[in-house]
Amino acid sequence: MPTFTVNPQRFDPYKNFKFRIKWDGKYVAGVSKVGMLKRSTEVVEHRVGGDPSTARKSPGQTKYEPITLERGVTHDTEFEKWANKVWNLGSGLGSEVSLRDFRKDIIIEVYNEAGQLAIAYKVFRTWVTEFQALPELDASANAVAIQSITLQNEGWERDYDVVEPAEPTFTEPDN
Repeated sequence: MPTFTVNPQRFDPYKNFKFRIKWDGKYVAGVSKVGMLKRSTEVVEHRVGGDPSTARKSPGQTKYEPITLERGVTHDTEFEKWANKVWNLGSGLGSEVSLRDFRKDIIIEVYNEAGQLAIAYKVFRTWVTEFQALPELDASANAVAIQSITLQNEGWERDYDVVEPAEPTFTEPDN
């Protein structure tokens, strides 16, 4: 069975460097790194007195790991605005947290080398647990200033409406 059904000539899996992040119906500017989507399910062991001396195992609670988004520091304030919905110092008693809208669903899109949408995941009820506005600054360094947010989430699923795109075929021009 071929790994790619629409493009059976394709050998290589998708690369990890073409992606976009979307929330509130808009793409987020400049995201250069996204942490992995990872979940783990605890094992519940049990045994009945008449069973052999080994325990039975069944699935328990599932945990979804936090996701970190990184990008270069710019004038775009989307990371900071979202982080401020969870905690906004100096906003006054009772309005430090925006309980109404501090959670967002986000979409992580992965593209093939030709820039076609190949895979998408929906991540549910995310909220910012950590915001790094500026990195350590160093006058001797030669690096981009990176800011980041860490998002807790309550699960994710693949968007099966996003299907494998037919990859374009390029032909040599006639001479």
